Amino acid sequence: MHISVIGTGYVGLVTGACFAEYGLNVLCMDTDASRIAKLEKGEVPFFEPGLTELVGKNIKANRLKFTTALARAVN
Repeated sequence: MHISVIGTGYVGLVTGACFAEYGLNVLCMDTDASRIAKLEKGEVPFFEPGLTELVGKNIKANRLKFTTALARAVN
């Protein structure tokens, strides 16, 4: 299953990472290009216990991806 999460703040990023951990393919979208560039490298912009590891693990598993393109996220 493929889902998109709009926004990569505290709610969106945690939600997307958790869905990916459950095996879903997740595309997280945000308009902040610098945030997306950091997230693609596994750099989480805020502290949430265990989130950096969860994001990194699911990026490596190819279940968690990021974009700035709304059209791609809602396609």
